Amino acid sequence: MSKVVLITGGSSGIGKSIGEFLHQKGFTVYGTSRNPERITNSVFPLLTLDVTQVSTIQTAVTEIIARSGRIDVVINNAGVGITGPLEEIPTKEIKNNFETNFFGPIEVMKAVLPQMRAQKSGLIINITSIAGYMGLPYRSVYSASKGALELITEALRMEVKLFGIQITNVAPGDFATNIASGRYHAPVLSGSAYEKVYGQMLRTMDEHVDSGSDPLDMAVAVYQIIQTSKPKVHYKVGAFMQKFSIVLKRILPDKLYEKMLMNHYKL
Repeated sequence: MSKVVLITGGSSGIGKSIGEFLHQKGFTVYGTSRNPERITNSVFPLLTLDVTQVSTIQTAVTEIIARSGRIDVVINNAGVGITGPLEEIPTKEIKNNFETNFFGPIEVMKAVLPQMRAQKSGLIINITSIAGYMGLPYRSVYSASKGALELITEALRMEVKLFGIQITNVAPGDFATNIASGRYHAPVLSGSAYEKVYGQMLRTMDEHVDSGSDPLDMAVAVYQIIQTSKPKVHYKVGAFMQKFSIVLKRILPDKLYEKMLMNHYKL
């Protein structure tokens, strides 16, 4: 019997690549989108789900169980980017980002855990970010929301292990997707103290995404995790230097690491 997989944010980017790869491998895949009727080229079913609307999460989970009788794997992939000087990002946008990147995945996990507990099995894969391992300039809110998801996964993993449920994090680096187009950019304000530096940073961040890795790398990594009987707590997928930056943060003095980041971003 093929495993039943739920992928949030499965209509584009990393989520779509993972879904297509798992579909090819014979998994029963359900993706989600806030507006699935706009997507006409998906090779797997897309259900309506907005991670900021709990009712849509419950409806989608109920529909999958009604169709397939179980949920074996959940991939919490839906997320949004946000950039800007913290001082100039509207508080409303900061809260919106946490609603999608942090509280949304929590609500998805709450919705599927009863079914997985009844099955005595299940795997939840939270897609975080290498940016969640460090505070990046002008990406402070994104780093914080993804870092928070990393930590809550560590805790929840221990809480549900006795039920036969596994939870893990997968932190991607920069991938060539359309995430930049959906990212909230605080506007570059004329006369702002941050105008020149932030404007240059925006161009640099978009270049990093455009030259990023193939999303297929994430799909292969997720497939390998699903095939693993005892997944690790954390996985990192991306360019060598992006992954190595996490190692450097662990071993370098804080100020030296900060200086390295500032040099990298030309600050």
